[in-house]
Amino acid sequence: LVLMEVMNDFGTVDYFAVRNLTAGLYDVWLGMGNLGGGAQIASVMLIFVAILIMLERLGRRRQAHYQGNRRFQRLPGYTLRGWPATLALLVCMLPLVLGFLVPAGVLLWYAIGYFEQSWTAEFRTYAWNSIMLSFTAAVLALLIGIFLAYSRRLNNNRWLTGAVRLAGLGYAMPGAVLAIGVMIPLSRFDNTIDGWMRDLFGISTGLLLSGTVFAILFAYVVRFLAVALGAVESSLAKVTPSMDMASRSLGHGPMFTLRRVHLPLIRGGLLTAALVVFVDCMKELPATLVLRPFNFDTLATHVYQFASDELLEQSALAALLIVLVGLLPVIGLSYSISRSRDLK
Repeated sequence: LVLMEVMNDFGTVDYFAVRNLTAGLYDVWLGMGNLGGGAQIASVMLIFVAILIMLERLGRRRQAHYQGNRRFQRLPGYTLRGWPATLALLVCMLPLVLGFLVPAGVLLWYAIGYFEQSWTAEFRTYAWNSIMLSFTAAVLALLIGIFLAYSRRLNNNRWLTGAVRLAGLGYAMPGAVLAIGVMIPLSRFDNTIDGWMRDLFGISTGLLLSGTVFAILFAYVVRFLAVALGAVESSLAKVTPSMDMASRSLGHGPMFTLRRVHLPLIRGGLLTAALVVFVDCMKELPATLVLRPFNFDTLATHVYQFASDELLEQSALAALLIVLVGLLPVIGLSYSISRSRDLK
């Protein structure tokens, strides 16, 4: 998972001028205008991702997972005293301080100092674009995830299981690779329709899909469907099959059972899935940077553009807003885990 996330990253490596496959893909595709060369680099990245997935599945093939009656079991405690306690505290605090508190403090300092320059009408437009795109993608991914997970629950055959696994592979694909995979077929579709309309009616339809928000939403849903699907499947797995049997014995169909039985029971998991997808979409840069329409920006692209121009102070407010939104699922999941422990 860490390797896949590192492969997907573009903003960090580009800012620090580190040449990797993702940066090379953008240079060849956008800088040189060579879509074929970019597709070749994307193919190499896809092969690497496929190897990682195969190794991960081979490693888990013979593993057995068992779950006891209790979800959480308290381990025997051991109290540190003196300098070992101080050293342990410093070691545990070091990642938090260097990885979050110091960067967040710098962003907050810049955001306050340059608030008037940053809080503009364009900034509010970028924030609105990010919120609406992320919200729409989260809803679509959640609906598709519910459909796939519930279909598999009703009829768990080999073909449906394969389709569900295939739908979940989008998260393994880097955003740049996904952008090429979306751009090429949509561009050909637009060009085909445009040529057909020119020949028949003498009018040009322009970019119907590839130059619109549809392309971004499509990429978001494909990339983050695995997140929503996994959360929905794990939530449905906690609902005993006797619930389905009881509903069927009363003469109710699958849709009624889903609407009146399953959805109320798993609404917490659905909310968590939607929130995680929302945050991931807010942070997504590689696919957004390529697929966005002209004069259309989000908070992620706004931060990238200002950081590329060394205007870090004016990008701090947008970056801080993304960080604050990213804390929401962390706080929610921490509260949920703490509550589950208290109930146990």
